Amino acid sequence: MNDGPAPRRGPGEPWGGVRPFSIKTKLGALVVISVLITTGLMMIAMRTETELRFITVFSMIATLLITQFVAHSLTAPLDEMNAVARSIAQGDYTRRVRDNRRDELGDLAETINAMADELEEQERQRKELVANVSHELRTPIAGLRAVLENIVDGVTEADPETMRTALKQTERLGRLVETLLDLSRLDNGVVPLKKRRFEVWPYLSGVLKEANMVSSVRAGMASGSGSHTRTDVHLHLDVSPPELTAHADPERIHQVVANLIDNAVKHSPPHGRVTVKARRGNCPESLELEVLDEGPGIPRSEWHRVFERFNRGAVNRPHGPGSDGGTGLGLAIARWAVDLHGGRIGVAESARGCRILITLPGEPSMPS
Repeated sequence: MNDGPAPRRGPGEPWGGVRPFSIKTKLGALVVISVLITTGLMMIAMRTETELRFITVFSMIATLLITQFVAHSLTAPLDEMNAVARSIAQGDYTRRVRDNRRDELGDLAETINAMADELEEQERQRKELVANVSHELRTPIAGLRAVLENIVDGVTEADPETMRTALKQTERLGRLVETLLDLSRLDNGVVPLKKRRFEVWPYLSGVLKEANMVSSVRAGMASGSGSHTRTDVHLHLDVSPPELTAHADPERIHQVVANLIDNAVKHSPPHGRVTVKARRGNCPESLELEVLDEGPGIPRSEWHRVFERFNRGAVNRPHGPGSDGGTGLGLAIARWAVDLHGGRIGVAESARGCRILITLPGEPSMPS
């Protein structure tokens, strides 16, 4: 009867699972050396007629010295592991245990270091989650606040159109809260997509109108504080054919396009132009989206790092007056949403500025 898997034989285990530097081997060697020392001293005593009591004292001293040496080699790494474990328990995930040993304590050190790496990664993801949520909630809250402030101050009337704008922002805020609940399932790789078929032209037209509205809102809020924001960049939509449709999650795609537009506007020159293009992809039912700006572009050496979280690239200073560089999360959020669809996003060749190309696979064909 097999009680379990056979012991794993590593590079330091040439004897069927018994490692030459294991703790068992060291303790066995301690016993053997102690016996040899005692036997040797007894033989010396018989030949030199030394009294037995002196031999006993010498044997005990030698054995204690060897035992102390072996015990120190075993307890010192345990003390280090205890200190590292206490630091991890207090929230410091940067400390690591030296794992240069070839015994069971070395295996334990590797396990503790792996645990610390995992906890550090989870803490990083938690902080990024908070940053992502803050980044996504900022726009609808700012828009809703501006609309309500204008109504309270008498700048605009509470007509149906204004209230529809406020309702739209409120609905978007609610959807983002639902997205927060979905993000909690990311660790398991399960995030629901609410795909449906929609017409691309009116959908993207609404996204661009909302982007223009947000820019106006930010401009109004910034003018009161003496700072500046981008209102000089023209947004252009190009959909071909006009009746083009897509099958995707509209809320996720809204995240993609809105973040790409926001990033493009920040890096556009004064009175620049940002173009959003939509085309049918090479595969049936697939969709290609492009967002192009007229800014300085992204160096090819930075293409692979553009979509990393908190990365602002080599060109990290926007061209707009007074604009900040953002949090470096917009493109990371865009990649996350595209990955959920099984699509691809990346920087593409462009004669001028930056060109982000998105490919969505669309609706999979049903088996006949």
